[in-house]
Amino acid sequence: MAHADTLITTLVGGFVLAFIFGMLANRLKLSPLVGYLLAGVAVGPFTPGYVADTELAPQLAEIGVILLMFGVGLHFSPQDLMQVRRLALPGALVQIGAATLLGWGLGRLLGLPDVEAALLGFALSVASTVVLIRALEERKQLKSEAGKIAIGWLIVEDLVMVVALVLMPLLADAGQGPSGMGLAAQLGWTLLKVGAFVGLMLVVGGRVLPWLLVRIAHARSRELFTLGVLAIALGIAWIAYEVFGASFALGAFVAGLVLNASPLGHNAAERALPLRDAFAVLFFVSVGMLFDPTILLREPLAVLAVLGIVLLGKSVAALVITHAFRLARPASLTIAASLAQVGEFSFILAGLSVSLGAMSRETHDLVLSAALLSISLNPLVFAIADRLGGRPTAPAAA
Repeated sequence: MAHADTLITTLVGGFVLAFIFGMLANRLKLSPLVGYLLAGVAVGPFTPGYVADTELAPQLAEIGVILLMFGVGLHFSPQDLMQVRRLALPGALVQIGAATLLGWGLGRLLGLPDVEAALLGFALSVASTVVLIRALEERKQLKSEAGKIAIGWLIVEDLVMVVALVLMPLLADAGQGPSGMGLAAQLGWTLLKVGAFVGLMLVVGGRVLPWLLVRIAHARSRELFTLGVLAIALGIAWIAYEVFGASFALGAFVAGLVLNASPLGHNAAERALPLRDAFAVLFFVSVGMLFDPTILLREPLAVLAVLGIVLLGKSVAALVITHAFRLARPASLTIAASLAQVGEFSFILAGLSVSLGAMSRETHDLVLSAALLSISLNPLVFAIADRLGGRPTAPAAA
């Protein structure tokens, strides 16, 4: 009976503390993500008091990852990306390269192996879409030129991360298997299966899933439609993993991408949003549970250096790129401030790296500390960008 209520206590502890800490963060004008992460730290094994189930929480977090990736696919807009592709595409790729190089250099100074050092930089290279959209909405810049470019920039970053999440387990599996031609054959076979899944989903799924959504909608039941959307997301994620050897995340992303192109894609996104938000909260809580806050005291210089890459390195790279494309100064500064944080994809990548044995817990904690601090400081970065760009701050405008 000791474990009979584990699921309930984990859910209650996760949701209640996430709500309390999220509200506190919101009152302090911070992103609620900071509160969710701190809630995880509070129930984690590195702090005194109640400790949530450290085996069950990651499984709930996996559902959060699936729904997060499903949401990314549902909200992916090729039209928005095409409008700003001239700057967003090269800008995102160059900035990812710059951040990865800076992280690799710092990692080597800290004595990390080349692969782990590169993964550190790569994890720091992508910003949080959730944090960005919230910041742009608060500033009423979502539909501005800078807002559209920043969102397109992050769409490219998200797509790069999706590809990375697909390739990393394949490369890890290949690295543990045969060498030479055998390794290439194994990797090629796995990529072929992943390609077959994506092709099948785009061709067959592109016809079947929209038809299925329409049939479900004809039942005129909100509950059945919501349940149908959830079943499609989780079912296809499971098929991708079990049948084609791909990741849950890729399956969910492709499912969202296919449904996004359907006539009822907008309705599906609306129904999936509450479920995605709920399980995303558990994802952030579980990430916080893995974070050892004592690293802030044990390695303060390393934490500051990692934070410097996020706040300064990425921002300077963005400013250089936008200046090269002759973008107006206020827009350039807004884009630079938008990228001066890291979020959900960084957590997913760092967690996957740890599970594959490619990243140590210490490096994982550095990524998490950079995320917590950069998300907390992002409003201040935007305020500095406003002052440098001559844009009135929110209080002045009011």
